[in-house]
Amino acid sequence: MIRTTTLANGLRIITEPMPGLASASVGLWVMAGGRHERPEQNGIAHFLEHMAFKGTKTRTALQIAEQIEDVGGYINAYTSREMTAFYARVLGEDVPLALDVVSDIVLNPVFDQKELEVERNVILQEIGMALDTPDDIIFDWLQEAAYPDQAFGRTILGPAERVATFERSDLAGFVAEHYGPDQMILAAAGAVDHDAIVRQAETIFASLSPIRQPAPALAVWKGSERREIRDLEQVHFALAFEGPSYADPDLYVAQVYATAMGGGMSSRLFQKIREERGLCYSIFAQASSYDDTGMVTIYAGTSSEEVAALELLTIDELKRATGDMTEAEVARARAQMKAGLLMGLEGASSRAERLARNLAVWGRVPDLAEISERIDAVSVADVEAYAEKVLTQNRDAMALYGPAGDAPDLATLRARLAA
Repeated sequence: MIRTTTLANGLRIITEPMPGLASASVGLWVMAGGRHERPEQNGIAHFLEHMAFKGTKTRTALQIAEQIEDVGGYINAYTSREMTAFYARVLGEDVPLALDVVSDIVLNPVFDQKELEVERNVILQEIGMALDTPDDIIFDWLQEAAYPDQAFGRTILGPAERVATFERSDLAGFVAEHYGPDQMILAAAGAVDHDAIVRQAETIFASLSPIRQPAPALAVWKGSERREIRDLEQVHFALAFEGPSYADPDLYVAQVYATAMGGGMSSRLFQKIREERGLCYSIFAQASSYDDTGMVTIYAGTSSEEVAALELLTIDELKRATGDMTEAEVARARAQMKAGLLMGLEGASSRAERLARNLAVWGRVPDLAEISERIDAVSVADVEAYAEKVLTQNRDAMALYGPAGDAPDLATLRARLAA
């Protein structure tokens, strides 16, 4: 049974025991990600994620790793646009150790200058690697094209020239601004005891004061095109339409639509563009949501000779979906979503993440049966109506990377959508 407790200072604690599991995942999810950065801070949330592992007031970087790995555990972190997560996977008996270590790296980093310079170089290498990975960097550029000149559109890694200037005071300042207990969720799943975790959390966190940070600026979809010409083997093409936020009634409709269009080998885009026409090796569609906006994305990689045909055929398939979706396609998409949801919750780590994300978004964790009912309620008419909305809302963006000089531009695609 899922249980939640909120401490007086606002720290939320949520746990879900998983009977029969010997391991557990425990972590802190901090409501501070890329969209919480000011322009001069771009990349600092991710930098801070790296520096958390480089030593605390009581542990060296090596001790952090050793104490978790000495008991066979695993510790890691990630930064997204809306949050930063620090988590560990251990056996149930070692949950107190994991919570102690994870809370230590979040609350007590020392930001040693020598370690800062080492990690700065690591991040600069990471930025360089991303630029050399076209099917990775294309999504950063698509985000920027959709939300230009705002925090929500900037890269999480940050630009190299900005990362090169961050100092210890910058990191400490971001922590002071955002790392209050009222901005954190402590989530644990697996072989866990809720009451024991609450008692330990009270010892660790109760003395901290809330910071009551205001919500970040709303994301404003503007839509544009970014085209980066480079001598690559393929053109990487990404097209996006504004999608629903977590609170939008179309949340599950958009997900069913994206799955039907490009969620697998049986999807429309895969069948028409790859299987029938052979225009690409990889093509897919996905829907992602955030607090106040969302994005339905289509991606494909193809040759410079085929990119025009691929772009135009993609638009034709989007138009066709407004009037001839079948019950079989929608039922298959619903089944894929429900199966993916259940399969993704078979591990403690994915369960803990679900707890934190749902609590952050809705203030509660919807029952799996409730989500399944909402997915099953999506009809063919709903999907076709959403497909029509995609075409008519005039909220699109595009990114191209590679030998894309002759690829149709966004204005051409918009004209074809409207035709």
